[in-house]
Amino acid sequence: MATDTEKSGGAWPAVRRFLLENGALTALALLVVVMSLLSGDFLTAQNLLNVGVQAAVIAVLAFGVTFVIIAGGIDLSVGSVAALSATVLAFLATVEGVPVWLALPLAAATGAACGLVNGALVAYGKLPPFIATLAMLSVGRGLSLVISEGSPIALPDSVAALGGSIGGWLPVPVLIMVVMGLITAVILRRTFTGRAMYAIGGNEEAARLSGIRVQRQKLGIYALSGLFAAVAGVILASRLASAQPQAAQGYELDAIAAVVIGGASLAGGVGTAFGTLIGALILAVLRNGLNLLSVSAFWQQVVIGVVIALAVLFDTLRRRSGGAGGGGTGPGAAVSRGRRGVQLVIAAAATAVVVGALSFLLPNSSSDGPRVGMSVSTLNNPFFIQMRDGAQAEADEAGVNLVVTDAQDDASQQADQVQNFISTGVDAMVINPVDSDAAGPPVVGANNAEIPVVAADRGVTDAEVATLVASDNVEGGRLAARAMAEALGEEGRIVILQGTPGTSASRERGAGFEEGIAEFPDIEVVTKQNADFDRSKGLDVMTNLSQAHGHLDGVFAENDEMALGAAAALSSRGEEAVVIGFDGTPEGLEAVADGVLHASIAQQPAELGRVAVRNAIAAANGEALEETVMVPVEVVTEENVEDFS
Repeated sequence: MATDTEKSGGAWPAVRRFLLENGALTALALLVVVMSLLSGDFLTAQNLLNVGVQAAVIAVLAFGVTFVIIAGGIDLSVGSVAALSATVLAFLATVEGVPVWLALPLAAATGAACGLVNGALVAYGKLPPFIATLAMLSVGRGLSLVISEGSPIALPDSVAALGGSIGGWLPVPVLIMVVMGLITAVILRRTFTGRAMYAIGGNEEAARLSGIRVQRQKLGIYALSGLFAAVAGVILASRLASAQPQAAQGYELDAIAAVVIGGASLAGGVGTAFGTLIGALILAVLRNGLNLLSVSAFWQQVVIGVVIALAVLFDTLRRRSGGAGGGGTGPGAAVSRGRRGVQLVIAAAATAVVVGALSFLLPNSSSDGPRVGMSVSTLNNPFFIQMRDGAQAEADEAGVNLVVTDAQDDASQQADQVQNFISTGVDAMVINPVDSDAAGPPVVGANNAEIPVVAADRGVTDAEVATLVASDNVEGGRLAARAMAEALGEEGRIVILQGTPGTSASRERGAGFEEGIAEFPDIEVVTKQNADFDRSKGLDVMTNLSQAHGHLDGVFAENDEMALGAAAALSSRGEEAVVIGFDGTPEGLEAVADGVLHASIAQQPAELGRVAVRNAIAAANGEALEETVMVPVEVVTEENVEDFS
């Protein structure tokens, strides 16, 4: 008697059918194989747990977004809602002294309330979901900054423990991710609300005519998305032991990508909890593997984008061909088999593209010598680019393999990068923290692994570092204030352009300047505004301030990029003012030489990078180091700029 396998033509058709019906799972399996072949550090128990932890926040966000996308909507606010919910939790529990058992549900209620507002705007206000949730993205982020006053807020130890592990090996974030995934699956498959989501996404008018209260269901759907965002925010904050008002920026795009990669349709009516989980794991595996392979952060964005496009293209082709149907015969079946064959070729080609890209992008440096990992807060700023270049030059001279990663001003990404360095067993580590408080928990992990850590430019809170190599930001702010007073004859009206809210560099430079300028009572600080260390924002903010406050005598910008933007704004209006920047970047020094800037506080970032790597090598060799190594800062003006150029 023939078996079912024999009747269907053998085992291969069944395997092929399974692969085609589970495109995202196939892509994940291929990625795991590729990464395992390219990095011996990837397929280890510790690193796989790292992947799970790194996927947890995006996965939980994506579970909430799954509800919305299945119902034919979109939610761009989940990243901001996550940050707001975590900030509310930290503010209530730490600042106001509310018991944790009450603060946690209030944080969850904050997320749900934001979702309800989104749902009301979409269902009753008839706003497009894109616009309604885009507005909430801005409102949520703004409220987070207002509540926190732009600074991180520490979490109670009981909440921070959620970012740890059980028994020293099972991460709590992974458990929460699994639980939230199961809840998502139950809601979608076992509840009336879940069935209503599919009906509304498939055909909203038909759903209404069949008796579903569409508007009420949309309220619940967006509220669920907000609630899941609140849970994700608590997970993220617990990993960093603090609520960061600028946390989870851009995470909404990753969440949407995870849902779509997992097989959901942006047109609505299609999607599963399992598919979303696989989509989130694909993104986490990509980022983890590319970090292990030391691929440039800039190329990482390219590779991830290509893989996302290929995964969605493959799934789209599968759906257009009607999926992997049964093993029929005749012309129709032959055409279907031909289409499936094309899809398999596409899948193979996608894998080849990934392998080829990774092989091309891998650094040529040998891994036989000592390895030092360096996590830089951002490489989208000339100051930190110079720091990296100085560090690389020192490593090359010492014959050390330096692996540099870019945290992109995201404390969570930096925590992931430190975890990856630990997994690969680097001999020492240099960390330029995005935020000093948030850097503490991941550096504690390095302490436990007995990997020496050198802090560069900014310190690390509640963790052990071999040494701190830094410029004195507070003293630099004081020097800027004295230079401003001298240039203005100790009287005038000035404004301060602040950096990214919450960053230690902005806080310290601003505090030093305000302390210094307070010694000159005839100098009035008209206003302070954030421009996020960005030149274009500095240009726009300065243009607006000039319009609002009339003639200004001076501008202190907390970095050279904002100072150059402010100078351009003043020039376009035909106004003159004393503009002082901070960092001493090459372009900033050139502007000082040309008289565009009055001065810049030079930190010598390249030397800072050199000294940091030099101390990291010494720490790896077991040498005793000074607690703090200060790289001098100086005021650079037109008179002495040639000495620095």
